[in-house]
Parts: sequence; C-alpha cells; structure tokens
Amino acid sequence: MYLTIRGLVLRVTDYNDRDALLTLLTGGHGKLTVKARGLRRRNSPLSGVCQLLTLGEFTLFEYRGMYTINEAAPVEPFLGLRKDLQKLALGTYFAQVAEVISQEDLPNPELLSLTLNCLHALTALSLPEAMVKAVFELRVACLAGYTPDLSGCHVCGRAEADRFDLSAGRLECVNCRSDRSGGLRMPLRPGELDAMRYLCVCEPKKLFSFRLPEESCRRLARVTEAYLATQLERGFSTLDFYKSLLMEGIGENHV
Repeated sequence: MYLTIRGLVLRVTDYNDRDALLTLLTGGHGKLTVKARGLRRRNSPLSGVCQLLTLGEFTLFEYRGMYTINEAAPVEPFLGLRKDLQKLALGTYFAQVAEVISQEDLPNPELLSLTLNCLHALTALSLPEAMVKAVFELRVACLAGYTPDLSGCHVCGRAEADRFDLSAGRLECVNCRSDRSGGLRMPLRPGELDAMRYLCVCEPKKLFSFRLPEESCRRLARVTEAYLATQLERGFSTLDFYKSLLMEGIGENHV
C-alpha cells in the first residue's frame, strides 16, 4: 500500500550502517516514523529532503507494519535556518516540542501549521526571536489542552491582574495571594498580558500581527517558556542548547 503525504522532519535517527529513521509531523496522520533506506550512504538521493526541519512530500509504502520512503521531494527546506546556528537551534526546539505533544496516527493539522508558520517567521520575517518563541510556546500549550484562563484575577476578578500562576494557568493579583497558596507566580505587565490574551484566540494567519518592544518580548518568552515546561512537566535539551548560544554573547536576543 502506498501513501503520499506532506510532512516536516522533526528528527533523524541512525537505524543501521545504511538506513535512518525519520520522525515526520504530518497534518492528516499526525506523527509518523518512517524508514529512509540508504540515507546514510554517500550521495543518497534522499539526503536533500530527509534533513531536520525540512518540509517534504513523501511517497511511502508499508511493509511489515513500517512505512518506508519510496520517493521524496523537498517542498520547503528553510535554508535560512541553516545559515544561522542560533535560529537553527530555536527551530530544533520547536521540533522537539512538536514531537512530544503529537501522537502517532492522530491528525493534527493545527500543530503542523503552527510549527511551519514559526519556522517561516524565523527565516523570512524581521521579528525578534523571543517573539517567535513566545508565540510558539503559548499557542502550542493551547493546542496541547493547556489554554490558560486570562479573564482576570481568579480571586477578585480584576482584569489587569499582575501575576500569572504557572501551575494553575490563571491570573492573580499580587495582593490576592494567600500565605497558603503554593506554586510559582511570574509577573505580567499589561502589554504582555494583552499579547497572551491575543495569542490564545487569534486566527492562525494573524499570529504575528501584534507588536511589543523587544524587552517585553523577552519577558513574555520567559513566562511562556516556564508555563509550557510546567504543564508538560519536562524540560528540553534543545532549549538548553539554544539558551547556551544566547549566553555566549548575543545579548539583544537573550531570552
């Protein structure tokens, strides 16, 4: 049985001396693991498309319960990422998160669209990396079922609450916190709160239509990063690597 799909390469893993396994994110079939025969050989015809963070069109055939690539062609290689290690590292973080929250054979076109839009933003739009990172993290949290309640302080109802409870995913005023309250709260300024509210409900094609000063983007990205990690109850090695690059001296993009 043959299957033709469009998918984004999230991970490439050695299978044996000649072959590799690809983890693909697709819209109609969710996450798929496929074999790329001969990919590890020199001059493999699949090498141009079977690269991390490449969107390709793949014709697969199924044999003994595993899909194998029969033909493949690149659709969008995101070449701009490969010229900038920092952007490539951030894109790889997006891929690792997408792999964690996606499921085998469960359609998730929204996740594929979000990931592709954020990779496009990194390569083609003149936006702060922190802004793209915050957009991805908050929106992917919503897709994973962790949409926060940003209507107002959960105690007094005040709309412009100034703290965000990472565990409960809700707002709180600093004066409303009880001594018995647990969990970590992070400060939120009005512009950052407005951006979070916008990102939770806006149309996918308008994800990058808001604007914040770069310092606000960095603060927002720290909140969205902490929220996603708290809800997923895990960290990401790719994020650690990205942040290590920032610490090496590119201060204007420090997240």
